[in-house]
Amino acid sequence: MITSDRAVPWNAHRERASLSVSTYDQKGLPMRLNFQRFGGRHLAFSAALATLMAASATAQPMPDLQSCGTAGPSRLSVVGDGQSRAAPDLATVQVGVTTQADSAAEAMRLNAQQQTAVIEALGAAGIAGENLQTSGVTLSPQMAYNEGQPPTVTGYQARNMVSVRMSDLTRVGEVLDTIVAAGANEINGISFTLENAADAMDDALRAAVADARRKAEVLAESSGLSLGAVITVRDLPSGVSDPSPMMRMQADSAGSVPIQAGEASLAARVEIVYALTGDGACAQ
Repeated sequence: MITSDRAVPWNAHRERASLSVSTYDQKGLPMRLNFQRFGGRHLAFSAALATLMAASATAQPMPDLQSCGTAGPSRLSVVGDGQSRAAPDLATVQVGVTTQADSAAEAMRLNAQQQTAVIEALGAAGIAGENLQTSGVTLSPQMAYNEGQPPTVTGYQARNMVSVRMSDLTRVGEVLDTIVAAGANEINGISFTLENAADAMDDALRAAVADARRKAEVLAESSGLSLGAVITVRDLPSGVSDPSPMMRMQADSAGSVPIQAGEASLAARVEIVYALTGDGACAQ
């Protein structure tokens, strides 16, 4: 029987959630297994839990708890890692306009005029307003440094960057050509990610659970013991996945820009604690 301590699935915020699994030992006494989750990934964890419960059902009975005393049976904690790959469905590119002028006001005026033309070109190319977001606006003096003299201001530079999200990856090169023609003179990287990553994340978690089980079986067998019931399962921070494909280019490149989205990689890590069975399995 599986019971939940809170609503499932988990939402997109970083929070802690848990599942509890009620099972029974060889004497028919209830045991409560805590499944804890940290993080903000959507998760359909039922398949991974079913795998664990099926494996536990075929494991040897746990040693008599009374015979083990208050310490109970020994436990084995293992960490499993899993990974899945999928074609990305979202491209994000940082585009901008940099202008220079003798005065700060003129540099900002020229920048606004040029960036407005870029944003209008994006709209004409079918990029909706909700997929555009200003990511940075800067104004800085241009300095001249001469030996033996104090630095002097020779002009001003204005910079305006916009983040552009595109779900039609086949049009990324076309859109880049359009904005360069409209006046964009800075493109700082393209990232390809998964906007709908739930299924791929679930695959990574299942692989992590299977990896943990494999390690636990090897360790238990090498110690002359067998795996018992699953006691706890935790979803751990998995660290950084393979980096998303990135690209930097010169804004005046000739011809259409070639774009290769590649694959996005998602990683998962779990910690599982098993009870151990067999002779010598009682904790000391």
